[in-house]
Amino acid sequence: MEVSKNFSLAAVFSDHMVLQRNKWTAIFGQAEDGALIEASLFDGKDSLLCRNSCIASNGRWLLQLEAQSAQTGCKLVINCGSESKSFCDIAIGEVWLAGGQSNMEFELQNCKEGPAELSDDEAGKNVRFYYTNKIGWMDDKFFEAERKTAWQTWENPARGAWSAVGYFFAKKLAADLDCVVGVIGCNWGGTSASAWMRREYLEEDRDLNTYLSDYAEATRGKSIEQQCKEFDNYEIENAAWQEKFSKLWEKQPGITWAEAEKILGKNPWPGPASCKNPYRPCGLYDCMIARILPYTLKGVLWYQGESDDHKPVFYYKLFRSLIDNWRTDWKDENLPFVFVQLPVHRYEADPDFRHWCIVREGQAKVAATVRNAWLTSAFDLGQYSDIHPVAKKVLAERMEANALANVYQLIPSVDAAAPQIEGCYPNNSQDENGPEKLVLTFANAPLGFEVRKDETRFEEYKKMEANQGNTVSSEFSGFEIAESDGIWHPAKFALGGTDGKLNTIILCSDKVSRPVAARYGWYNYGPVTIYGKNGLPLCPFRITAAGKVCGEAGKSDDTGHAKIQQIMTV
Repeated sequence: MEVSKNFSLAAVFSDHMVLQRNKWTAIFGQAEDGALIEASLFDGKDSLLCRNSCIASNGRWLLQLEAQSAQTGCKLVINCGSESKSFCDIAIGEVWLAGGQSNMEFELQNCKEGPAELSDDEAGKNVRFYYTNKIGWMDDKFFEAERKTAWQTWENPARGAWSAVGYFFAKKLAADLDCVVGVIGCNWGGTSASAWMRREYLEEDRDLNTYLSDYAEATRGKSIEQQCKEFDNYEIENAAWQEKFSKLWEKQPGITWAEAEKILGKNPWPGPASCKNPYRPCGLYDCMIARILPYTLKGVLWYQGESDDHKPVFYYKLFRSLIDNWRTDWKDENLPFVFVQLPVHRYEADPDFRHWCIVREGQAKVAATVRNAWLTSAFDLGQYSDIHPVAKKVLAERMEANALANVYQLIPSVDAAAPQIEGCYPNNSQDENGPEKLVLTFANAPLGFEVRKDETRFEEYKKMEANQGNTVSSEFSGFEIAESDGIWHPAKFALGGTDGKLNTIILCSDKVSRPVAARYGWYNYGPVTIYGKNGLPLCPFRITAAGKVCGEAGKSDDTGHAKIQQIMTV
């Protein structure tokens, strides 16, 4: 039999790989048209589990293997003519893709809990990791590096570079499900969600198309050669700057970024708009996501949004489109997404732009409107003046509980879900001469709430506001209410008790006689004080009592809703 030219499997197939249990499993690669490909899967005793075949077309081939139960020690053999490829030490278990930007990329060796974990040779014995080739431009260097990628076990010395969030999620899940869990790392620090999407999903929406038009304008008139040269020069410049910064850090540990730039000059990151720049729209979809499609997954872990704060009002549509894109390409309309709502964050010297508030709101809206997409609250896990909180285990285990409840349905969903705003209405039992109250109702809070002190973060918040010449009110509570004039005032709050319901919070202020809107935690960084009885923080929100404005003011619906929209501006 002849050997088929160009016969290969996608780089994601290697020894030690994890295949998804209880689902038909995609095996795929390249071969010349008409080549017959046959795949056979064997168990740990070399007994045949299943076999299937296909014919290559358009230079590619894909076949499906029957669903199998969890097990280890398996072998996969792929035959094409007289050529054979064999992979050993395969586990059949759970496979999750860990996507997003730097907080998902954040390495195990650098996180707070990492050193203790890495010192234990047994800690991650049931976790395996594959990092998708991380080069943002497909040239010879790209393909050479991709061929060297492979699944890693806990014995691999490179385990310290695994995603900390992905690892702790997988470790806990492996223990709860009693099977091996594989993580596919597909993340890159500083990236917009637009980098992880196909072009047509950005083109079809006017707002999302601005990601493409901005890039097109920035590269207008530049040839591919010129763009590549500019980016290559940037990489040299950036490497030199980073080296100088490392030396400066050794002399002055803890020096701020602003202080470093005064000494070294402005850091050139993220470089020029270029076809070679990984931050370009669609670039990492082509160079990373498409390279592992359609590897069979259980679900997606997603931690991203920080780098889309320059267009926060678009984030809902952007993230929703990304989910649609991936589900379409994986041919799984119910592919689970377990994602992180951004924590509190603000650099010490910055004004409170409140753009992260809008991103968080978009993330909450995705959870409310997109099936099989579940929000994991990290609101209370931010780190002062640092976009990269070093503690990752708590967040990862919140995500795991979220998956355990909603994907695997092994624990009650209320145990894993943070309280979220549900409704808002005026309290009709207020004192005749006192200010009117607003009653807020919440999902995921059947047992009510508890208040926790967050004095350290409150002091940090006051310090940052003082830097901007602002004074924090002595009545600050995290809750605010507004009348139709759109001016927000700190609100007093009372937990629960309305009609015997524990999932309510009542707000009022002596300065607001007829409140029409409420918000909580509406700052980029500040104290987090309200928690559900399950220990998860109340998600930040803003909401209106829309009917109250329209009805009581005697205005038409259009006028009333226009006023509401004015109130709801940041």
